[in-house]
Amino acid sequence: MSVFGEAALSAFLELLSAKLLDSVLNFVAGHRQLHHQLKLWQSILPEIKAVLNHAEEKQIKDEGVKNWLGDLQDLAYDVDDILDEFAYQELRLKLQKTQAQASSSKVRKLIPTCCTGGHFSPFSFMFNAKMISKIQEIIDRLNSLNTRRSSLGFSEIMSQGVTSKGKKPRLQPTSLMDGAVEYIGRANEKQETLELHKSNNSDGVCVLSILGMGGMGKTTLAQLVYNDPSIKEPFDHKSWVCVSDDFDAVNITKTILRSLDADSRDENDLNLLQVKLKEKLSGKRLLLVLDDIWNESYSDWNILRAPFGAGTKIIVTTRLQKVSSNVDSVKAFYLDKLSHHDCLSIFAQHALKARNFDGHLQFKEIGENIVRRCNGLPLAAKAIGSLLRTVKNHSEWEKV
Repeated sequence: MSVFGEAALSAFLELLSAKLLDSVLNFVAGHRQLHHQLKLWQSILPEIKAVLNHAEEKQIKDEGVKNWLGDLQDLAYDVDDILDEFAYQELRLKLQKTQAQASSSKVRKLIPTCCTGGHFSPFSFMFNAKMISKIQEIIDRLNSLNTRRSSLGFSEIMSQGVTSKGKKPRLQPTSLMDGAVEYIGRANEKQETLELHKSNNSDGVCVLSILGMGGMGKTTLAQLVYNDPSIKEPFDHKSWVCVSDDFDAVNITKTILRSLDADSRDENDLNLLQVKLKEKLSGKRLLLVLDDIWNESYSDWNILRAPFGAGTKIIVTTRLQKVSSNVDSVKAFYLDKLSHHDCLSIFAQHALKARNFDGHLQFKEIGENIVRRCNGLPLAAKAIGSLLRTVKNHSEWEKV
C-alpha cells in the first residue's frame, strides 16, 4: 500500500481524533473498559502525528521509516473502520429505540433494554467482546509504532521541536490569507463576530472565543474577521499573535508592542513591557487575535490581560472549553463540521483550482468519496486536495 503523503495522513489522523471527540467517546461513556481503551488511542495518536513531517523527509533514504509510515497508514484505515462500526452501532440502537417508542407496549416488551438506553449499551455481548478485542489490538499496534518511532530517532526530534535541518517542523499560521482561494462557509459566524467587534458598548476588555476541534477552521474564521475591510475604521491598531502551546506572557506582549511600534526596544522585563503597552494603548482601540491557546491557567491569563482596558477587543481561538471560560468570553462560537457541499468546494479549489467539478466530471465521483471521508473537516479537505493538485491520473486519486 502506497503512503499518500504527510499532509494527507496528518489530516486523516486529525479526522480520526475528531471522530473520537465528536461522538464515539460520548457513545461509550457508560462502558468503562471501552472508554478507557479509546482514551489511550486519543493520547497516543497526537504523539505519532507530531513526527510525520520529519518522517516524510526521512523515508526517501530510510527504508525503515518508509515501512513505519506504511504501517501507520494501514493502522489509520483500521482505526477508521472500527470507529465506523461504532457509528453504525449507535445508529442501529437509535433506530431500535425509535421503533420501540412507536410500537405497542406488547411489542416494546420484546425489545431488550440494552437497545433503548441513552449511552452505550452493547447490542450484544458478542459485539462488546469483539470491540474490546479489536481496540486492544489497535492499542498494541499503536504502542509498537511508538516504540519503533523512538528507534528511528523521532523521540529526539520531538523533544527538540526541530527537524534535522534545524527548522521548525511546521510554520505557524499568520494573519495573512491566501488571496487565490475563495473561503467557504462560516459566513454567519463571521458576520456576528464583526457586528460584536464593531459595537462600542463595552466598558472594559471584550473577548470573543472561537472553539472547535482541530482542523475545524478556527484560525480561518479569525483571519476572515481580522482582514475584513469593515474592521479597519473602528480600531486604531490590530495585532495578531500565534500562541500555540508556548504561552509566554513576555513574548506575547513583545509581539503586540512590535505591531504597534516597530522601533520598540527589545525588553525582557514583563513589568516594563506591560507599562509601555498600557501607555501605547491609552485612548486607543485595539483588535487583538490570540490564536491557538492551550494554557488553562486563569492566573496566567489575568497577568497577560493586565495592560488592556476599554477599547480592546480580543479574539481567542482554542480547542478547550476551559480556556474560553477563563477569558470571560462575552460570546463563544462553537464551530461544527462544514456541510458536504462546502467541503467539496474547498477540496475542488485546492485539487482542481475550481469551485466545483463541472469542468472535471471524470474526478467527481471519486472526489465526492474522498470528501465524505473528511467528515466535515475543512483542514482535511484542504490538505488532501492540495496533495492531489498536481495529480491528474484518476487511478492515483483512487489510492487516497
